[in-house]
Amino acid sequence: MNIRNNAVLRERLAAEYTLGTLRGPARRRFETWLRGDADLRVLVATWQGRLAGLAEMGQPVTPPARVWTGIERRLQLSPAAPWWQFWRLGAARPWAGMALGAGAAAVVLAVLLAGRGEAPLPRQVAALADEQARTALVVSADPARKRLHVRVAQDVHVPDDRTLQLWAIARDGKPRSLGILPDNRSAELALDQRAIGPDVMLLAISLEPKGGSPNPDAPTGPVLYKGSWTRL
Repeated sequence: MNIRNNAVLRERLAAEYTLGTLRGPARRRFETWLRGDADLRVLVATWQGRLAGLAEMGQPVTPPARVWTGIERRLQLSPAAPWWQFWRLGAARPWAGMALGAGAAAVVLAVLLAGRGEAPLPRQVAALADEQARTALVVSADPARKRLHVRVAQDVHVPDDRTLQLWAIARDGKPRSLGILPDNRSAELALDQRAIGPDVMLLAISLEPKGGSPNPDAPTGPVLYKGSWTRL
């Protein structure tokens, strides 16, 4: 198979490889191509960069006992063998990264399923982070349904008398309100075409009074999170 001139297939394979859904002979074949294709390695690195921030959305999950039993069985280890127990140390964090709790996995799987005709393609995705580069929200645009999907990390806490409000910031510095998150959790908003226009420099979340900013043209509270669109 020659994939050098098939940009769509290269993108899908790189995404599946990064996510870990490309397995068996297909994965080994892809790794062979990687060794001789510098552009393909760049594509994989790009996908790894996209997912790095989104992985922070996952919550720590302690794997059930059957997982360790399965590892022992696959590696043909005796239950009495003590040397591999270090795998369990700090296990919650690796499992959070693997699960991605419907954050990064949902984004990438949407791309893959769209290629198979099973779901609409999110054309643009943005990971919004705080000043310490900790991802707190993921926003995706669904032009087919004219909706914006917003997912808020579980560890984001908002006072009862405050509201998170989403803004698009144009290159001229002018903000455009895209709506408030009614329960300060994951939400679905109407897709304003001004949210995904070519002049949009970044998205931002501000902390506003209940009901949203008193000024419809600009945030009045602090800007907590921001990030740029990634076109898929």
